[in-house]
Amino acid sequence: MNAEDWLGKDNQLGLDIWKNKYCNDGESFDAWLDRISGGNKEVARLITEKKFLFGGRILSNRGLENIGRKVSLSNCYVIEPPEDEIESIFECAKKLARTYSYGGGCGVDISKLSPRGARINNAAKETSGAVSFMELYSMVTELIGQNGRRGALMISIDCSHPDVERFIELKTDLDKVTKANISVRISGEFMDAVKNNEPFRLHYTREATGETIETMVDAKEMFRRIAEVNWDYAEPGALFWDRVENWNLLSNTEEFTYAGVNPCAEEPLPAGGSCLLGSINLAEFVQDPFTTNASFDFEGFKKCVKTSVKALNEVLEEGLPLHPLEEQRKSVADWRQIGLGIMGLADMMIKLGITYGSEESLALCDRIGFAMADNAIAASAALAKELGAYPKCSIDDIIETPYFKANTSSATAGLVKKHGIRNSQLLTIAPTGTLSTMLGISGGLEPIYANYYERKTESLHGSDVYYKVYTKIVDQYMKDHKIVDDADLPDYFVTAMTLEYHQRIDMQSIWQNHIDASISSTVNVPNHFTVEETECLYLYAYEKGLKGITIFRDGCKRTGILTTQEPKPATAGDGLERGEIILVTDDVVGKKRKLVTGCGSLHCIALFDPHTGALLETYLSKGSSGGCNNFMIGLSRMISLSARGGIDIYAIIDQLNSTGSCPSYTVRRATKQDTSKGSCCPMAVGNALLDMYHEVQEEIASQNGKKKAKKIPKPVAVTTIARDKGLCPECGEPLVFEGGCNICKSCGWSKCY
Repeated sequence: MNAEDWLGKDNQLGLDIWKNKYCNDGESFDAWLDRISGGNKEVARLITEKKFLFGGRILSNRGLENIGRKVSLSNCYVIEPPEDEIESIFECAKKLARTYSYGGGCGVDISKLSPRGARINNAAKETSGAVSFMELYSMVTELIGQNGRRGALMISIDCSHPDVERFIELKTDLDKVTKANISVRISGEFMDAVKNNEPFRLHYTREATGETIETMVDAKEMFRRIAEVNWDYAEPGALFWDRVENWNLLSNTEEFTYAGVNPCAEEPLPAGGSCLLGSINLAEFVQDPFTTNASFDFEGFKKCVKTSVKALNEVLEEGLPLHPLEEQRKSVADWRQIGLGIMGLADMMIKLGITYGSEESLALCDRIGFAMADNAIAASAALAKELGAYPKCSIDDIIETPYFKANTSSATAGLVKKHGIRNSQLLTIAPTGTLSTMLGISGGLEPIYANYYERKTESLHGSDVYYKVYTKIVDQYMKDHKIVDDADLPDYFVTAMTLEYHQRIDMQSIWQNHIDASISSTVNVPNHFTVEETECLYLYAYEKGLKGITIFRDGCKRTGILTTQEPKPATAGDGLERGEIILVTDDVVGKKRKLVTGCGSLHCIALFDPHTGALLETYLSKGSSGGCNNFMIGLSRMISLSARGGIDIYAIIDQLNSTGSCPSYTVRRATKQDTSKGSCCPMAVGNALLDMYHEVQEEIASQNGKKKAKKIPKPVAVTTIARDKGLCPECGEPLVFEGGCNICKSCGWSKCY
């Protein structure tokens, strides 16, 4: 078999993803399959049938340690929370850096750090607070490369920490902690205070001094503020921590403690914990799809669950010596977490002719979820019989947990009572963004985002031509049923934006009943969704037993960084033929900025068209110690040439912002904290140009008696979908936000938040 036979010759996107992300050095499909299956023929068969796929780290890295590569097979880790001392805080940063260098994403909780104003016994006299160190961890995430990517980080804090209000507000500044997701651990005590309209105590006692910092807050107002900020900025997320701690196989094990969650929040883990991921494609278990006789193959599914659990344990064993840190190797050996999940749920519903979110769909998922949990636990018990239970296994504690009692048949319970289990954690639902895009199916438990995407091309005469690109399952159905207009699709073709939001929560709730870890998932809501509705949805999610929730409002300020519906920016080259460069006259508007970079001072002068405000020329010069002057001259000449050739300022800035991080810039930012916005000289120049461009646009608007111009980010100038989204940094196509990840449906690029 070759990749074209596996993914389909017409699935160029899937083929590109496989080749660029998972194939090693031009290996054949058969060689890749043998490498990532570890020689397990049953697993190889499931992969070729597209019924199961390992997580991305395994698909990329398994076996590469044999040729000297330093890799991890785990997607995610939780770092031991830093203690309230400077050495531990920076030791945590070191651990993050080392883990990123092996390709793992990380979670870290900062609840143990002192709040701002606590007394300390050094030159500062009082601490700057737990929140102040988030920038350090974000900076480390930005610096360490992962084969063309950056690391992924989740930072969390407890809702009772005195710095929690600062934490909630932090990312309303779009320049703060840009390389980390943030979530608040919300307790049942806090939610009771919210529902009863009672005050809630924020408190922290610093062991080194015995000082207690305490204040009372209005719980309802604080909860409202979490909803407001999430509505406007898509963060912070909510982690319902009592549910996290109480609904799993370890809730009775006193020795065990969750230390945090991974970047997409589907994996609560102990300090040093990691998880190996794999997902079952539910869509491939539909028999006689698109017919009245369509049914779900429960027997085939159960066998797949058992094979997948065994396969993930094989990878776990191989990966034990590959973890970056000793504490990770020890934690994984003690607790042996794996994370088997699902993808293709929405495709499965369509093949069965069932509406996502309906009572019928919830009842079916309840059956599938129980079958998955029961058979996963049984498979782990069978491995325990053969190889032994995980070292920290306490059978009596496990079988008395509410989760175990709700998710096992009598036969499975008997196996566990006799042999224990091989894994302390078994099931999770990860985003599967790139995996599902490669296969051309829906990700995780998400509904289909849209039935189609609009693409734009230019005709031979230069006019824009728009056409529809249908989602694969929609395209397949329309061809099979000879439908030419998507308006004629059956009512069960619901999408993320047409689905009633409570139904979306209901679906996640049903699955959470059977998942012992958690679920990475996003409730997409339209732009007109209100703060009050957001707050109510949070409450509903809590009442339905979710472990966490992310709400992403279309057009919120988090996407506003990337795109807008405003008109295209003024350019200097309207009407130019290819190769033509305009001449700059003397009647220009000049602006100047002094920048501080890692090398010293840098002066940036920009000249703009007085009528349109278009960028025309740039002049860069170094201060007394500001880097290479010839480089500055060359860069400024190329920026000027681009602007005068008709390239808009946003396209120029996008290139400048793609130049990466400079170590000297990062060091100066950490030591002197006086650097200009950016992480290297070209990026700082781009930010300065944008600032000056906005200033000129406002001045022109004011002079013309128009409404004050907005400081707008780069508009969508390439192609649009039903609702404007951010653009892919690789190909420029619109991004879709699914399961906590920005995903490009055109080239497969993804970034999880």
